[in-house]
Amino acid sequence: MPDKRTHRGPNPADEKLFSKKATEVLRSAVADFSLFLTKGYAPKSALKLVGDRFNLTQRQRLAVMRTASSDEQRKERIKKCMTVKDCAENPIAVDGYNLLITIEAAMSGGCIFKAPDGCFKDLASIHGTYRKVDETIPAIELIGNFLKENNIKDCLWLLDSPVSNSARLKTLIEKIAGDNDWQWQVKLSLNPDAELIKTDRIITTSDSIVLDGCKKWVNLSYAIIDWKLPQTWIIDLS
Repeated sequence: MPDKRTHRGPNPADEKLFSKKATEVLRSAVADFSLFLTKGYAPKSALKLVGDRFNLTQRQRLAVMRTASSDEQRKERIKKCMTVKDCAENPIAVDGYNLLITIEAAMSGGCIFKAPDGCFKDLASIHGTYRKVDETIPAIELIGNFLKENNIKDCLWLLDSPVSNSARLKTLIEKIAGDNDWQWQVKLSLNPDAELIKTDRIITTSDSIVLDGCKKWVNLSYAIIDWKLPQTWIIDLS
């Protein structure tokens, strides 16, 4: 059956799964899972142990998995994090799908999770194919205007070339950038994570693997949501 979604909003069950009462349980689950990671437990087995203990659904386990981190990971991520002000006049590299989908989800009423490392995480998944939604163009424009307001001009977007419709999204981003005279480059990459880890640019992502491997990063999705989207459904698991 074709994907006919026009928004990247909440799952029908999310209101119950991430209620105030459920969030208190999830916060404890994140703390326990983070402790296991700190002690060197295998993530898969640790997540099962924590999920079973708290009787979590698969979607709740996904939220726990995406937000938790070890003490060392959090320490190193915070050490490498630059402020938005630090990025002024400096080149940045954007984990394209990571940033765009988080902003789309926030704009369409999806739940956004605040992780202990300060990042905002979402539960959206593209499953190998990116589908443009009603919030796609407004999200790109919001990102662009935010960068302009903060004097961040040299911006490289990296999109996963194996994901279907990446070429179409590249064309769309380039058109919006051209219409607004933004100095953006948009590149299709077989492995954006590896490029983001290697680059000397300040990168923006909330992907754990990239955060742990990169040289320096800026918490751009957090800044945009915090400053520009005050009505976002934020679930604090920190």
